[in-house]
Amino acid sequence: SNFRFVTLWFLYTSCFFFKFLVVNIVGQLGNSGLADSGGRFGPRDQLETLGDMGRPVVLPEFLKAESKLTFHVNEFNLVVSNLIGLRRNLDDFRHPSCRQPIPLDKLIPFKTSVIIVFHNEAWSALLRTVHSVLDRTPVQLLHEIILVDDASTQSHLGDQLKTYVNSLNKPVRIERMSNRSGLIRARLHGAKISTGKTLTFLDAHCEVTIGWLETLLRHISENQERSDRTWGTFDWQFNFHWENVVDREIERINDEHNVPLRTPTMAGGLFTITREYFYKIGAYDEDMEIWGGENIELSFRVWQCGGELLIDPCSRVGHVFRKSSPYTWPGGVSHILHKNFVRTALVWLDQYSRFYFMLNPSALSVNYGDISKRKKLRQQLNCKSFRWYLEKIYPESSIPIDVIRLGEVRHKSGQCLDSLGHKIGETVGVTHCHGQGGNQVFAITESGIIRVYAGCIDGGDSRSIGTGILTLKKCKKDSNSQKFEFIENILLVNLLCNSE
Repeated sequence: SNFRFVTLWFLYTSCFFFKFLVVNIVGQLGNSGLADSGGRFGPRDQLETLGDMGRPVVLPEFLKAESKLTFHVNEFNLVVSNLIGLRRNLDDFRHPSCRQPIPLDKLIPFKTSVIIVFHNEAWSALLRTVHSVLDRTPVQLLHEIILVDDASTQSHLGDQLKTYVNSLNKPVRIERMSNRSGLIRARLHGAKISTGKTLTFLDAHCEVTIGWLETLLRHISENQERSDRTWGTFDWQFNFHWENVVDREIERINDEHNVPLRTPTMAGGLFTITREYFYKIGAYDEDMEIWGGENIELSFRVWQCGGELLIDPCSRVGHVFRKSSPYTWPGGVSHILHKNFVRTALVWLDQYSRFYFMLNPSALSVNYGDISKRKKLRQQLNCKSFRWYLEKIYPESSIPIDVIRLGEVRHKSGQCLDSLGHKIGETVGVTHCHGQGGNQVFAITESGIIRVYAGCIDGGDSRSIGTGILTLKKCKKDSNSQKFEFIENILLVNLLCNSE
């Protein structure tokens, strides 16, 4: 599986953009994006290399030990990555309806600055990202590539990288952060020194494919208030998830494969936005640390403040998704994430911020800094409420609008209802009340639904009190087996028990 992970690198991502101008990019590669020299920075080397067209690289026995030994350095197969060519041919896997040429004349005013932040990135992954942009971006649309070094300590990213970049004789430059600043502040620095009309943020381990930028800039040129069948969502702890697009959105776009999707949130690693709008809506929250949560915060902000966040299915970019981060987190991962998430919750979620704090009681003691400027920004932009966001943008959210109780379902014996970390279809149980939130936090709605992020509590088909088995199932509006009568300080009774 390591071979497939690194040689293909591509998980489904599709392409974003905000209504006052954002365009996130993503793509499913396993065979991805053609290397085209016409009108690009080519010409491409036509010699076939390992990994061409997304074909797997099978390591010989004598390299397998080194592969395992070095995996932890970047949390992907570094040996395979180094064997794959820095400039490889990739297939064009866009839907046929996306392949019509896009006239460039109206896009030239929106030339982009590509900003790539890296910290101790693998040489091959970083340069493959750079070369893919140079090889598959029309010259007329690429203003510059800015590589922002977030205080890397690996020697190959110093003078060796500088010499290599200078030898390209292309609009690529390196900016060095004097201290480790994290993705958020490093991106802000890159945006500040860039001069393109639009800003395109890419992670340092990507490969863009043919037509990736043209479609983004086309949508931006048509509607400067903007930012394949999956879209971005979030849970009660602000974790980002890719999920299947809901039916109402498929119906809105008439099931077309080349029409942008209105997504509730974006992954954040890859997107395009106009410079003017980026700063108008407050850029990134510069008091957030390293990375984590900035994508969710920006998504809420764009929607609540009059923008629009879209996924462009015609823009495909391969991205390395790692199971864990190979980088250091000054102060610890949980502290940094809690700080970023708390800032997001207190500024944008209104009364619904309690969902996050109920699940994460320890976040209440985190020093999240001063949020007065961000609250003032929200006021100045005349942004809508989070309830509006739940009603109009993401009514399918796991956060119920009509919640009347949130917390533990506690018995006088000291036992609490507990989802046990189970998934849909599995049973729910009772365990000792621990007061730490997590699996023991439930929301009760006006309609009698008891839900957690993953789904709703279902009493089954039992007609007698005390005889049913509670399971976690997908929420259904008209299911009596998922409706309970809440009697204050006494009990919860499944409505099916009284239905006969």
